[in-house]
Amino acid sequence: MKSLLYLVSTVLLSQMSIAQVADKKEVNMQNKEVIRKLYEEAMNKRNIALLPELISADYDGPDFKQVVTGLTDAFPDAHWKVKDMVAEGNKVVVFQQFQGTHLGTFQHIPATGRGVASNGVVAYELKDGKVIHSETLTDRLGFLQELGVLPRNINGSPDNVIFIDRFTVPNTAVNEFLERVKVNRGLIKTLPGFVRDAAYSYTDNEGKFVFVTVAVWGNKAAFEQARETVQASYKKEGFDMPAMLKRLNITIERGVYKEFMAQ
Repeated sequence: MKSLLYLVSTVLLSQMSIAQVADKKEVNMQNKEVIRKLYEEAMNKRNIALLPELISADYDGPDFKQVVTGLTDAFPDAHWKVKDMVAEGNKVVVFQQFQGTHLGTFQHIPATGRGVASNGVVAYELKDGKVIHSETLTDRLGFLQELGVLPRNINGSPDNVIFIDRFTVPNTAVNEFLERVKVNRGLIKTLPGFVRDAAYSYTDNEGKFVFVTVAVWGNKAAFEQARETVQASYKKEGFDMPAMLKRLNITIERGVYKEFMAQ
């Protein structure tokens, strides 16, 4: 009798587990479909009337319609290419590329007639099938350089030190990783000697998220002081970077470079 009860309970638990996995996959698929529709139908096909179906009235960011129309007015051929999309629970992370020709005023910048192709990462949070929050990481400096607003070699100097990290991140760790990146990038921008930074991403052949950060410092002394300050900040908040990378199975390649000044 005990064996029979054990067998029945095992079967029931197994069925419950399968059902939970199926439900989770269904939620992920539904959320990805909302974001797919946002990009393909509302943004790329300019069907702005769809936005109320996709963006919650409780959305806590800037007016989504104004953001999109501001871009499409300035870049009439604007197109958002979804390079990859990862869903987990109520979050969907999109690796995108914005493409367009600058033919109208954008954020007080007169039309330049130049084409741009700018990569970015957007993390969306959904509730009841609608977007309630989003955070965007883009290469603002590179975008302005493509428009010709800023020179390619802005602040170029033989004294500059360039610190480059290349992270390979499993899809399940992307959200937590990007949250940490946001904190770190916010910190370094407040430190003496900081010149500029940028972030780039792509998906490798194994489907993993590859994220590259580039931070430029005015000189070696500023760079070394920044490293000490960052480590002190980690210690103060009780954060262990190597432990996080190990726990999330994230690999890192790190290098320190000097700026090449062509003769």
